[in-house]
Amino acid sequence: MDTSGLALNCPKSCLASVTTSPSNEAFPSRPEIFKPISCINFPSESYGFTVYANFTSNGKCFISSTSVKYLLSVAAATLFLSFPSANANTELDAFLDAEKQARYGDYNSFKEAVDSLSHPLKPYVEKAYWQRYPSLKHQTEIENFLTIYEHTPLEWPVRKAWLNYLKRRNKKAAFIKNYRETSDTELSCTHLSYQLDLGAPKKAILSQVTDIWTVGESQPSECDGLFQRWRQNGYLTPDVVWQRVTLAAQGGSYRLLPYLKTLLPAKERYLADLYSKVRRDPSAAAGLYRYKRKTAKEGEIALYGIKRLIWRDKELALKAWQKIEGMFDFADDEKAEVYYTFALSLASSGHSQASFYLNKVPKARQDRKLMQWQLANMLKTQDWEGIAAFFTGKENLSLGQQYWLAYSYDKRADHEKAKAIWSKVAANRDYYGFLAAARLGLPVDLNELPVNVNQALVTKVSNAPGFKRAKALYELERFTAARREWNYLTNTSEDDEKLAASVLAAELDWFDSTIFTLAKIKAWDYVDLRFPFAFQEMFERYSKRSKIDLTWSIAIARRESSFAPDARSHANARGLMQLLPSTAKYINKGTVSNRRLYQPKTNIRLGTRYLQYLKKKNHGNEVLATASYNAGYHRIKRWLPEEAMPAELWVELIPYRETRDYVKNVFAYRQVYHTRLGREGNLLAPILEMTMGG
Repeated sequence: MDTSGLALNCPKSCLASVTTSPSNEAFPSRPEIFKPISCINFPSESYGFTVYANFTSNGKCFISSTSVKYLLSVAAATLFLSFPSANANTELDAFLDAEKQARYGDYNSFKEAVDSLSHPLKPYVEKAYWQRYPSLKHQTEIENFLTIYEHTPLEWPVRKAWLNYLKRRNKKAAFIKNYRETSDTELSCTHLSYQLDLGAPKKAILSQVTDIWTVGESQPSECDGLFQRWRQNGYLTPDVVWQRVTLAAQGGSYRLLPYLKTLLPAKERYLADLYSKVRRDPSAAAGLYRYKRKTAKEGEIALYGIKRLIWRDKELALKAWQKIEGMFDFADDEKAEVYYTFALSLASSGHSQASFYLNKVPKARQDRKLMQWQLANMLKTQDWEGIAAFFTGKENLSLGQQYWLAYSYDKRADHEKAKAIWSKVAANRDYYGFLAAARLGLPVDLNELPVNVNQALVTKVSNAPGFKRAKALYELERFTAARREWNYLTNTSEDDEKLAASVLAAELDWFDSTIFTLAKIKAWDYVDLRFPFAFQEMFERYSKRSKIDLTWSIAIARRESSFAPDARSHANARGLMQLLPSTAKYINKGTVSNRRLYQPKTNIRLGTRYLQYLKKKNHGNEVLATASYNAGYHRIKRWLPEEAMPAELWVELIPYRETRDYVKNVFAYRQVYHTRLGREGNLLAPILEMTMGG
C-alpha cells in the first residue's frame, strides 16, 4: 500500500506552506544550547571518503559551509536519486501524457496510460481522473484510492468530488460510508440528514446540529431542512439563540441580527438592536440611557462596546466606563478584561492614564504583551527609575526587557548591574544579544550546533512516497502542490525525521521548506541550514550594482519570503523580496509582469534597486531604509521625533509591531550573514552611536 507519511496516525491537513517568515522565529532565547558548528554526523565509510576537521583547544570541531554542502551532496546523491538519468525524460513525458489522458481522455485511454506508468506522480494522474469523472461504475476503484491515500493531499479533492456526486444521485448509504469529518458545512449537513433518513437515533444526530447552527455567519441553504427538523424537536432554546446573537454581533455578521431578533423572546428583542448599534458605532455604548433594565445581557453589550470604544475615542470611553462600571454587577474577570484592554490601548498611544490602568490589571492577567507595553510606555518618557522598579525581580523576562532593564541601571549609574545583565543577553544570537555584545565590546559568536543526522532516517525519508512526490512536483515547478506533500510528510514525522528531511531539502535548495521545517522542531541553532546563501550569485551581482551591502539584501529576502520565489502576500507583494507590482513599476520605470516578479533574477534586481532608492531617500540611514521597506517611506517620516533620540530607543518605539520586529530581525539576520561570510565586526554597533529625528 502506497502511503505518504512516516507515520500512519496523521492529521487531516494538506495546507500549502505559509510564504512569509514569522517575525520572531529566528532568534529565540535559548543561550544554553548555543554552540559553534561541528562536523556533520555522516558515517564516512558509507561514502568512500574520510572527513578531516580541525579541533580548537576547547574541543570544538569546525568545517566550512562548503564542506557541509559537499557532504550533503554526496549523501543525497547516494540516497535519493529518484530516476535513472537515461530514462528521466521518457518517464516525465509519460507522466505528462498520462495526465492529459486523465483530464481529457476516456476511461480506457486513462487506464491504459496509468497502468503503464512508473512515475512518483502516478497517483496524481489517478486523482485528476477521479476528481473530474466520478462514477458509480468505478466505485470500487475510487474507494480504494481514497483508502490508500487517506489523510494525504491526494485524498480530499477526490473525496469531495465523490461525495458531491453521491449527493446528486441521492446515494445516501454510500455517502455516509465515504464521508469523513470536514469543515465543509454543506457536506456535514447532508451527512447528518442522511443518517436521520436512514433511521439513526434522533438524539445522537440532532445534538450535533446545535454546533452547526450556533455560529456568527449565515449557513448554507442546504442545511435548512436539517435545521427545521432540529427546531421541531425542541433544540432551539433562548440560550442557544442568544449565543448566536453574541457571535454574530462580536465579530460575525451583524446583518444576521434582524433575523435572530425574531427568534428571541419578545421582551429581549431590543437587545439585538442594541448590539447592532454598538457593533456599527461603539460610541453607542456610552449612551447610558440605552441600558433600561441593567440586566446581565445589557452588561455584556456594554462591555463589548466599551472595549471597542477605547480604541476609537479614548476620552469618551474613559468617562463612560467610570459610570458603567457601577451600573452592572460585573465579575472580577470581566473587569480585569476591561482594564487589560484599556491598558493596551492607552499605553500604545502614550496616554496619560496608561500607567493607572497598567497597574490596575491583576497580576494573573499580566502577560508578556502587556509587560512589553508597560516597558514601551516608560521608555517613551525615559522613566529609568520606573523601569528598574517594575522589572527588577520579575521572572521570565524577554531578552528585550532584560536589555532595557540593564539600560535603566546604566542610566542610573549602576554600571555593574547593567554589565552583568548585558553579559547574559550578549550570549544570545539575537538582535538584543548583538546590541549587548556591541555595548560590552564582545566578539560576535553565532554559537552554531552541529548538524547531526542519522543515515537510516535520511534513507527512510528519501524513500517515502511523499518525499518522492514532493521532489517530482518541485522539479515541475508545481510549488503549491509540492509544499502540500512536504507539509504532510513532515507533519506526520517525528522530530528526528523532520531534521533528516530538512537536510534533504537543503541539498535540493528548497530553502523555505528547510527553514520552516527546522522552525517546527525549534531547531534554531542549525544556522548553516537556516540561513543559506540562497541565489548568492544574483544577490552579489545586483547588490554590487546597486551599491548596497550583500548582507542587507539577502537578509531582507530571508525575512520577506524565506527565499520562496513564488511567495505572495495578502497585500499582493510578490517574489523573493516581496515587491508590490506598483513598486516594481516605479523602480523599473515601466510595467513589470507578475510572471517576471516571480523570477529570482528580476525580483532581486528590482529589490536591490529599491533598497538603494530608500537608502538615498533616508540620507544613507539603513535603519530608516529598512523600516521604510516594510512600512513605506512617508509613514517612517511621520514617526521621526521632533527631538533627537537614540536610534535603539527609536526602534523600540516604532508604533507598528510588525515594522518594529521587522527592523530588529533584518539587522539580526544581517549580522548572521556578515559573520557567516567571515567578516569581522558587529553591524549593530553603529546603531548605538546613531540618533533619530531632531
